[in-house]
Amino acid sequence: MNVNKCVYSCYLSEDLAKLLLRLTVGGLVLLHGIFKLTHPEMLSFIGSAFQDSHLPASLAYLIYIGEILAPVMVIAGFKTRLGAKLIAFTLLVAILLVHLPQLFTLGQGGGSAIELQLMFLFGSLAIAGLGAGKYAVDAKCKRNT
Repeated sequence: MNVNKCVYSCYLSEDLAKLLLRLTVGGLVLLHGIFKLTHPEMLSFIGSAFQDSHLPASLAYLIYIGEILAPVMVIAGFKTRLGAKLIAFTLLVAILLVHLPQLFTLGQGGGSAIELQLMFLFGSLAIAGLGAGKYAVDAKCKRNT
C-alpha cells in the first residue's frame, strides 16, 4: 500500500477538525456543568473556594456561565471564540483556586494530577484561536447576510 495515498485518504478537513474539537471540549465541559446543576452542594464547595481566597462566595454562580452557557456556545458554533475564552477563564480560575497545589503533581497513572483541567484549558484556548470553522451557527449566519 502506498503510504502517501493512505495519508491523503485519511485526511480530516480543517473545518471538520474544528468541529470535532468544539464538540469534544464543549461536550465534556458541559457534562461537568450539568453535574454541578444537578448537585447543588457543589456550588457550596466552589463558594468556599472563593471565600478562602477572600472573594465573595456568590461568584460561584458564574460556574454556570463557564460550564453550561459557554460550552453550548462552543458546541453550536455561536460566538465560539467568546465561549471558548469563557471556558478558558473558568478553568484558569478553577486551577488557581482549587487545583494549584496539584499543578506539579503526578497522578496515579503517571500523568499530571490535573491533566483534565489542563486539557480543557488548552483545548478551549485552541478553539479561541482557531475559531469555529464552517460547520457553525456563526458561519451559517454570515452566509445568509
